[in-house]
Amino acid sequence: MAMRKIYSEIKGMKLKEVPGYFKPMLSVGFVKKSIQRGLDNYHAKYIETDSIEPLYHICFGGMIFSYLVALPNERRHLEHKRHAEQHGHH
Repeated sequence: MAMRKIYSEIKGMKLKEVPGYFKPMLSVGFVKKSIQRGLDNYHAKYIETDSIEPLYHICFGGMIFSYLVALPNERRHLEHKRHAEQHGHH
């Protein structure tokens, strides 16, 4: 939805006007305000309603995070194993 809104706003602009449109959005104050607005919306949607979904977000987020942290080590291990098999090592 946000991408559609941005696209519809810049669709009619000339190319020289586009950086002027995005520059205020990249300021530290705008980013802080956007993050705060997102956290407020999350709090209103999930925390104030006593929803169980934040627990799901933590559980699934933790699983995804641990998978991504372990992935480079697993890839190195599998590459080493494949290399050893190609060269006749056990």
